[in-house]
Amino acid sequence: MQPKASVRGLPLYKPGKSLEEVKRELGLEDVIKLASNENPFGCSPRVWKALEEIKGEFQYYPEGAAPELREKLAEHLEVDPRRLIFGNGSDEIVQMLARTYLEPGAESVMADFTFPRYDTVTRIEGGVPVVVPLREGVHDLEGMLAAITEKTRLVWICNPNNPTGTIVGQDLLSDFLDRIPPHVLVVLDEAYYEYVTDSTYPDSISLLDYNPQIIILRTFSKIYGLAAFRVGYGIAHPDVIAELERVREPFNVNRLAQKAAAAAVEDEAFVLYCRNQNRMGIKQMTEKFDEWGLSYFPAHGNFILVDTGHPADEVFQHLLHRGVIVRSGVHLGFPEHIRVTVGKKEQNERFLEELHAFLQKRGK
Repeated sequence: MQPKASVRGLPLYKPGKSLEEVKRELGLEDVIKLASNENPFGCSPRVWKALEEIKGEFQYYPEGAAPELREKLAEHLEVDPRRLIFGNGSDEIVQMLARTYLEPGAESVMADFTFPRYDTVTRIEGGVPVVVPLREGVHDLEGMLAAITEKTRLVWICNPNNPTGTIVGQDLLSDFLDRIPPHVLVVLDEAYYEYVTDSTYPDSISLLDYNPQIIILRTFSKIYGLAAFRVGYGIAHPDVIAELERVREPFNVNRLAQKAAAAAVEDEAFVLYCRNQNRMGIKQMTEKFDEWGLSYFPAHGNFILVDTGHPADEVFQHLLHRGVIVRSGVHLGFPEHIRVTVGKKEQNERFLEELHAFLQKRGK
């Protein structure tokens, strides 16, 4: 038996190493994970109270339309509930988009170094990834516009971009959207939206009223600290949502996840606390990088991509054997960079100490 041609040879997604895996492989007990851009502060205490309320409901399927979560999130975002769709993480909505809009030969425009699932889902559907290089770590919108043809169906803009952490500003994005032809849907992936404090960052929901050809993707996996539950959502014109609903799995967001997300969205104080702590953590790290002469991309999410000046895998292995998990830039397209999640103050201190030890040893 052979899989379909578009699946053969597809690379496997390589997530950051887990705490359990490192402890098991290296025999370490004290390990910190700064590899997968998770929230080091966990989730809102309201989540645990909400889950306690449904402990007798585990035998029931969830409601596919997620009505409670839909109502609370629509109120929070001030959008029509018909503009929302939910997924098993925003990853699933990425997959829904490809399944809905791509067919063999259709083109999908994306940056060269960005979230790799855009490329993968395009290939699975027999589509053609059209890659436009980043410019200084930022999406080249003019280059992406020039890459659009009659065959283009989707354009992917990860904002802030993973792995560089850079953003596209409001003015550039608005001008870009004004020139998009009517047969193209633009995907604004804003997984790190809640972390951004830059005043030039787009108010993408306001753009929906003038640009029905966009869909905004967000998630509860990052600042809300619910990565284990896998809840993401899309915001788009009701006509786009209606088409995506045709390919959505019937019970794709489980009952626990819906309840957890509905509770989390109500705790704005927790989100504000995490955002402020993240900015302080970025400052804590970048001050040391400046002191050591290391370059890095402007960080607008909860991670930093930093150039160590040495092979990334060597730095990764050094830190790993000292109980600090980061992400090597080799598979991200940056062979001398590491991507480090911003942790709690003491976690950042430990990472910096171990990185400094490596740099001193190697003469940087």
